[in-house]
Amino acid sequence: MHRSPSAKRSLIAALALAALATLATTGGARAQLPLREALRTADETAFPNRMARGRTSARRGEALAPLQGLLPSVRLDGGYVRTTDPLNAFGLALQQRDITEADFDPRRLNSPAAIGNYQAGVVVEQPLFNADAWLGRRAAREAADAADAQQGWTLISTHTDVIRAYYGAVLAAERSATLEAAALAAHAHAAQARSLVRNGLVTKSDALLAEVRAGEMDARLAEARGDAESALRQLEVALGRSPEGSTLLPRSLPGSARIREVLAPDTTERTAGARADVEAARRGVAAARADALRARSTYLPRINGFARYDWNSALRPYAGDRSWTLGVMASWNLFTGGTLADVRATSGRESAARAEADAASANARLEVERSGTALRVALARLAIAERAAAQSAEAHRIVSRQYEGGLATIAALLDAQAADVGSSLGLSQARYSAIVAGAERRQALGLDPATIAVLDDAPANAASSDATDDTDDTDDTDTTDATDTTDATARERPGHDAPPR
Repeated sequence: MHRSPSAKRSLIAALALAALATLATTGGARAQLPLREALRTADETAFPNRMARGRTSARRGEALAPLQGLLPSVRLDGGYVRTTDPLNAFGLALQQRDITEADFDPRRLNSPAAIGNYQAGVVVEQPLFNADAWLGRRAAREAADAADAQQGWTLISTHTDVIRAYYGAVLAAERSATLEAAALAAHAHAAQARSLVRNGLVTKSDALLAEVRAGEMDARLAEARGDAESALRQLEVALGRSPEGSTLLPRSLPGSARIREVLAPDTTERTAGARADVEAARRGVAAARADALRARSTYLPRINGFARYDWNSALRPYAGDRSWTLGVMASWNLFTGGTLADVRATSGRESAARAEADAASANARLEVERSGTALRVALARLAIAERAAAQSAEAHRIVSRQYEGGLATIAALLDAQAADVGSSLGLSQARYSAIVAGAERRQALGLDPATIAVLDDAPANAASSDATDDTDDTDDTDTTDATDTTDATARERPGHDAPPR
């Protein structure tokens, strides 16, 4: 029985509507998680991003510590004493403005009565010249900027990890779907072989071989389903969630044509020096240099000014007459063992920071070159995998017809099916590898891999339309019903594009 192209289109449209109805029934309760939303979620909840924000906040807080040597400080003093010590008793009475001529009596001076005093004061201290504080503030700001740049690099790296995990979970689901279809086809081959054995057209060994191959396909399917569950939980961990495996993802990877459209343009005008990790390393060198200068500046003198108001009263705090004091104090530590150790340590850290910056620059240049090569190879493998998938599907169809006509053995049929399944899985892997290579290429150039989220915009019917076009191109003059069914099963796999011609 032959089908016209219009009849084939109607059949494929009906199958598509049935698939959509199934999806609406099974997935209507949960919204599908697009890549854009996954990346936004990772920005807020991914563990590396949260840790990076905490480190940056800590660095910003540490940058405020040197202000202690730059800004004025104000403090309040207060206390109460009661004494019969002759010197202190006379001094407290003098501070309270309570001295009379009788207080100079030698007997009262030698044996004063107990006297109490409330002492209170306001003290203002103003650093005038503290070189180590100025340089320490500069070093702290550079370190905070380095942490900020490193946070940006962590964000980009997390985007790459999320893209890898997201499409890895989709790939695992697509592999499971492919093997499920292959398992159904294998069991159909086994049933066909059993029927031919009953009719005396083939030997019993054909049916046994088909049963063995169907069992092998069932085992691969069980393994693929387990991998899909693990990949989904891995994605949830990458998003900073609890690994429950309840996230709903697309059923297939983007089509090959869409992948090439998004990834083929290369932004080679970017340089490795524009990367956030390289900028963080440069900031780290600046911070280490400023810290080394701070350590050496401790050999310079420090000059600080102060002013204070004091109250002394026998009745209550802040009572009685007040007095004031102004002063300037200079200090100069000519030599201390701690300063020498600090100078040596900061000098070593500066040398290490310079080496880290050189390593970051060299590694960035290497990654730019390597990622460009990896992307070109991935796209080339994608084209090869497309051709292999189309050729193996056609070979499977031909061998199936030959087996039905008694012109091929069951071993040839099973080998053709295995090659068809293998090439289909290889095409899925090639699409995934191309997406990951594109994300890593953007990261290597210092760009945000989140731009790959435009793959979500691929037309939902791209794969089915490609399959429709390929089916329409098939020669209808010698195609049977069984052949049409086998060919449609081989061609209508998730996300497969028409091979490049």
